[in-house]
Amino acid sequence: MILKTKTLKKNKVNVITLGCSKNLVDSEVLITQLKGNGISVSHESESNDSNIVIINTCGFIDNAKQESIDMILQYAEAKKNGLIDKVFVTGCLSERYKDDLSKEITNIDAWFGTRELPAMLKKFKADYKHELVGERLITTPSHYAYFKIAEGCDRPCSFCAIPLMRGKHVSKSIDDLVLEAKGLAAKGTKELILIAQDLTYYGLDIYKKRNLSDLLRHLSDINGIEWIRLQYAYPSGFPIDILDVMNERSNICKYLDMPLQHITDNMLQVMRRGINKQKTIDLVSQIRNKVPNIALRTTLITGHPGETEADFEEMYSFVEQTKFERLGCFTYSHEEKTHAGDTMKDTISDKTKKKRAEEIMALQEKISDSINETKVGKDFKVLIDRKEGDYFIGRTEFDSPEVDNEVLIPASDNYLRLGDFVEATITESTAFDLYGKVK
Repeated sequence: MILKTKTLKKNKVNVITLGCSKNLVDSEVLITQLKGNGISVSHESESNDSNIVIINTCGFIDNAKQESIDMILQYAEAKKNGLIDKVFVTGCLSERYKDDLSKEITNIDAWFGTRELPAMLKKFKADYKHELVGERLITTPSHYAYFKIAEGCDRPCSFCAIPLMRGKHVSKSIDDLVLEAKGLAAKGTKELILIAQDLTYYGLDIYKKRNLSDLLRHLSDINGIEWIRLQYAYPSGFPIDILDVMNERSNICKYLDMPLQHITDNMLQVMRRGINKQKTIDLVSQIRNKVPNIALRTTLITGHPGETEADFEEMYSFVEQTKFERLGCFTYSHEEKTHAGDTMKDTISDKTKKKRAEEIMALQEKISDSINETKVGKDFKVLIDRKEGDYFIGRTEFDSPEVDNEVLIPASDNYLRLGDFVEATITESTAFDLYGKVK
């Protein structure tokens, strides 16, 4: 990366985001607050004209932590060489390790946790502007936005450090979320991708009941919002009434991201997931029975302490039988101060963890290929995200950005506008992509 030569020009800030979509929303809120205070700011600018860098870090698993550390070191070195003036670090890694990191990397100007935005703004002599709450300058293409409905998590999962970094679950009010969604819709956002550490816990803290279904109805009523997508639902205590809303409202995508992490009774208990195998199977069946054409995405973990070969084989068979429309698989990462990190030994080799994950993903590739073949010749509503090479690239309601299938439409046949919906007939399929033509 080429960095600018240090200048005496007015401050310009470059915000760099690492990690998940929840971090991206935090960066968007930060950028909105800085701009609201008259500060020049960009997101992951490639123009190399910024003299201040804010790195929003991820601290979830080893690879993500290393990526964040490498980015901090890169900009600490750039500051040392006089290429930039200041470096600030925020986000999950900073929340969790700032005491240790500040001793090792000494020329960072300040370290902030995940809930210290007002303190960070003070470094810029900026105020936290309450009138901007609900306002957001989004960094994704303008037609879709990640929409965070809650912060933190109360779940006790053995492998997860999120509660350490993000704190307890705190829901945003329906009124505030509706105001934010209306603001996004007025600026051209057509798809809201609802995110939280746990969507299904929404409302328990402020409404004393699981209230996601009520929130969905309010959001669904907003003019201009054509798709609402649900990501990161937790299986234990799943509020079935959201499926009724999904059936009632045509602008709620028949899509659900529900990380299961494992399936055997042994591992679900070890992982402290609050559910067993039969209840999980029954829940998946209930969801599919209520919403017959729903696309279910899940996430699994291989190599958690205590996972036997028999546990893995049982999980493999479960994937084979259940045939999830979308699936991701990750290897276990031993995290200090988590239940597993503090009470269990990480005895399964990296090689075995990786081999198991690769076997699951090879199986999922076959399942996805088979499911996609059934779509050839059928028509779908497609949202056009971008143009790449010879194709316009979009998604159906059954696909989330960046992680799921895409629909490739030849640019030579059509001129399509980004952010528009088109009706497309699927002409060809591969394991993870569809090819189509506009009707």
